[in-house]
Amino acid sequence: MTAEPELEYTPHLPKKAAVVGCGVIGAAWASRMLLSGVDVSISDPSPDAEAILTEVLANAIAAWDDLGLRTDQQGSYTMCATVAEAVAGAEFIQESAPERPDVKKAVLAEIEASAPVDAIIGSSTSGIRPTVMQEDMAHPERLMVGHPYNPVYLLPVVEVVGGDKTTIENIRRGQGMYAAFGMRPIHCRVEIDAFIGDRLLEAVWREALWLVNDGVATTQEIDDIMTHGFGLRWAQMGLFETYRIAGGMGGFRHFMEQFGPTLDWPYSKLMDTPDYTPELIDTLVEQSDEQSGMHTIRELERIRDKNVVGFLKVLESNRWAAGNVIAEQRQ
Repeated sequence: MTAEPELEYTPHLPKKAAVVGCGVIGAAWASRMLLSGVDVSISDPSPDAEAILTEVLANAIAAWDDLGLRTDQQGSYTMCATVAEAVAGAEFIQESAPERPDVKKAVLAEIEASAPVDAIIGSSTSGIRPTVMQEDMAHPERLMVGHPYNPVYLLPVVEVVGGDKTTIENIRRGQGMYAAFGMRPIHCRVEIDAFIGDRLLEAVWREALWLVNDGVATTQEIDDIMTHGFGLRWAQMGLFETYRIAGGMGGFRHFMEQFGPTLDWPYSKLMDTPDYTPELIDTLVEQSDEQSGMHTIRELERIRDKNVVGFLKVLESNRWAAGNVIAEQRQ
């Protein structure tokens, strides 16, 4: 089966955006928007919301400076007391509330009560289908998932998923706004739970938990295999392109003929997951603490960002993969 070709979208930078929910993801969304020159209104009931934004924005500015992107044309942000105040007059709204359908539905109801009727609403959910969130909406045609990857201000991909009532015209509008924020919006044409990226990550996560649970490897050893091995390949070529090379001169067909039958071998635990026993959790926490406990979370974020910047610079110089998105941002 061949996927249908995508219709084109036009990048469009909204004059005003709103971020509802300012935790780690929401603050990173706000940072990307601000650094793109957009004014952002922010709503979050937590008294720590502005402190989180300040810290995340500082990381984002440092990363963009390191990358050589302009940070001197920032938009301004306003911390709002209510959702209504934040979304009033907003052309684009990114919802990043807790990952619970009932919570998101309640927040979306607040957004709809005060947002312009034609405002695009994106949800940062990592797995809830948009059709579920649309059930009680008055104008569900403008809601879509806009699922990013952390750090949002550096990793350009965003999965755009429409629900049963989302119009294709609004999906294109949403893609255009995400593109104007310097992102690569991928339209997930079939609405499925967890979309595309998290389904791939969940498969790796399940296997990693089994490897620790069964005493095969530690968290450090598993991460070393990723960072010293296939993770380096995945940063610049994805799964299928990597395996095409593995097929040698015979290409992908030769690869499938040679390795396809191994899918029936008992390599994988498939959909089973180990029980989340206190013993397994203790083991994971102890090994993770030994591996990375010498760094604070903010230190790890800065280390991560510096490395991602380095990868992006190399990819840009080679005009490859995510490097092309960075090159477009400089234009």
